[in-house]
Amino acid sequence: MNNEPLLDISGLGVSFRLRGARRRTFQALRSIDLDVRSGETMGLVGESGSGKSTIGRAVLGMAPVASGKITFAGQDITRLGRAERRKLAADMQVVFQDPYSSLSPSLTIGDTLAEPLRAHGHTGREASRRITDLLDLVQLPSDASRRLPREFSGGQRQRVAIARALALEPQFIVCDEPVSALDLRTQAAVLDLFLEVQQRLGVSYLFISHDLDVVRVMSHRIAVMHRGEIVERGQAEQVSTRPEHPYTQRLVLASPVADPVAQQERRARFEMLATTPESRNS
Repeated sequence: MNNEPLLDISGLGVSFRLRGARRRTFQALRSIDLDVRSGETMGLVGESGSGKSTIGRAVLGMAPVASGKITFAGQDITRLGRAERRKLAADMQVVFQDPYSSLSPSLTIGDTLAEPLRAHGHTGREASRRITDLLDLVQLPSDASRRLPREFSGGQRQRVAIARALALEPQFIVCDEPVSALDLRTQAAVLDLFLEVQQRLGVSYLFISHDLDVVRVMSHRIAVMHRGEIVERGQAEQVSTRPEHPYTQRLVLASPVADPVAQQERRARFEMLATTPESRNS
């Protein structure tokens, strides 16, 4: 893993205009500093509405940047035009949360995977070979290319979404709650696939989730989001086992554990923490 940042976010602010209000805005992100190195997974964790997905959308050009700068592979991508964004797609991709809505129901899996390849100049024969390699990479049978999304389970559809994200051999993928719509067993299998892909290809992930346990398994480093700000960051082991900020402590203590006695002890600690002034003000 290279120590040089592949993605560098500095002072990022994102604001949205409120519906029905001419000049009122909601500040979704405030002065976000974050970096992701080559071959690394940076985990973003926080409750719904904390701003974690907004960071991913800003990086992808899907959220309006009010302030700050986003640099990718040495290039300022803060406010790219459509043509520049299209070129960037070869190096930067995304896997969304819902495998049921992220694939066109009318396209075969082969056509779905061929779309980005053809858009970037691959011939039919090149695309066909690449599709075979992609299906093998995500552990789907070769005849999957002839089938429609409705013929697959949720976990299999998410594997197709991962294959599509990998089609152009990107350096970086935004993973926005990519397993939260799956059952626990399927989650584990898909997370293993993400890890295997990273080991084989050296791709970097910005891995976004509300689940601290998932982020801990996936990430080298973790940043904790709360009310549009990063309140804690550090190595995954340190943040998930020795958190310093009261909000992170609540996330850790609220995570379920298999041992009922340990869970009861954590619950008691959680309730005690929730009564402290620091916790109420965080």
